[in-house]
Amino acid sequence: MCSKQKEKKGGEEREQQHVQNKSKKRKEICPYGNYKHYYGYRIGQELEEDPRLKVFKKEWFQGKDCLDIGCNSGIMTIQIAKKFCCQSILGVDIDANRIQDAYWHIRKFLKMEDARKVPGKSSKLEDANGSESSIKGSLKEERKEIPRNCCAEEKNLLDIVSFQKEDFVNTRDPPKKHYDTIICLSVTKWIHLNWGDDGLIALFTKVWRLLNPGGIFVLEPQPWKSYENNYKVSETTRTNYKNLKFHPEYFQDLLLDRIGFKTVENVTSSVSGSKTGFNRPILVFRK
Repeated sequence: MCSKQKEKKGGEEREQQHVQNKSKKRKEICPYGNYKHYYGYRIGQELEEDPRLKVFKKEWFQGKDCLDIGCNSGIMTIQIAKKFCCQSILGVDIDANRIQDAYWHIRKFLKMEDARKVPGKSSKLEDANGSESSIKGSLKEERKEIPRNCCAEEKNLLDIVSFQKEDFVNTRDPPKKHYDTIICLSVTKWIHLNWGDDGLIALFTKVWRLLNPGGIFVLEPQPWKSYENNYKVSETTRTNYKNLKFHPEYFQDLLLDRIGFKTVENVTSSVSGSKTGFNRPILVFRK
């Protein structure tokens, strides 16, 4: 075989391997909806702000202790903290890798802010080795350097946002604190498919118990069509899917009549800008 033929064959083999690698990435199994690039799928790279933030009300979050269940890579959690000035907000996710991504996003934001305020200055966060503990330590160091006269939003972001790996439904420890606002955005399907109707009831019951009187529960359930598209992700989800009785259209009645929430507001109609397939209802329940 001549050198040109060998070179051509080698190029074809590399191209084939590249295609195979891309295919493997597309077929990445995420049985809990823990996609690495979820926000890219959801709103695209061209949008800086999640469209759902446009229908969220400041009074749900400002000065409140908040919880984000299934925070994924933390982008929404951080955006809520920045825009609405929470007293505190904790993002929890079942995947330790997504929690690490969430701390990376805090580091990225802080580096950008640091560079904007003092051009040419390198943030200490850049040297963190990526583990949750080291990132937390770096965040504490960064807090010490915040000037007293900086705006409240910049100070608050460093003090109020935190992330934690947690299997929210199955954690049996007594709650260490309660919250004024809890959000659960496009998470119920994955809890429902992995732990069945019992898991869904456990989620809603735990949210109720963790909310302070008068507290807000912001729920974005996936429609049944989304279940049909994803239930084959694992043997567990296949089995549970066949036995589910509480379809998403019944969640509102379930939360009002069985769990005990007093009122519900549907803010879905005001949401715009999401990619096709993510036009989902947003329901706001009050305890």
